[in-house]
Amino acid sequence: MALKVPCPNCGWRPSTEFAWGGELRAIDAPDAESDFARVFLPANVAGPQEERWFHLLGCRRWLTMTRDTTTNELG
Repeated sequence: MALKVPCPNCGWRPSTEFAWGGELRAIDAPDAESDFARVFLPANVAGPQEERWFHLLGCRRWLTMTRDTTTNELG
């Protein structure tokens, strides 16, 4: 079964309609090296993490949601 994503505008939709935007992390990088790590080196922790998703084939809006990386449950 495919991953279903809850869009507040369109309802539950298959993940194939979305583009994954990455982990949502705080912007507290004072230098270029820290900023590089924040953007290109994801933490990829086991458990819940906030992520950005773009509803590419639907309402074309960005969503922020929590996904459990061990079970793929979205909240």
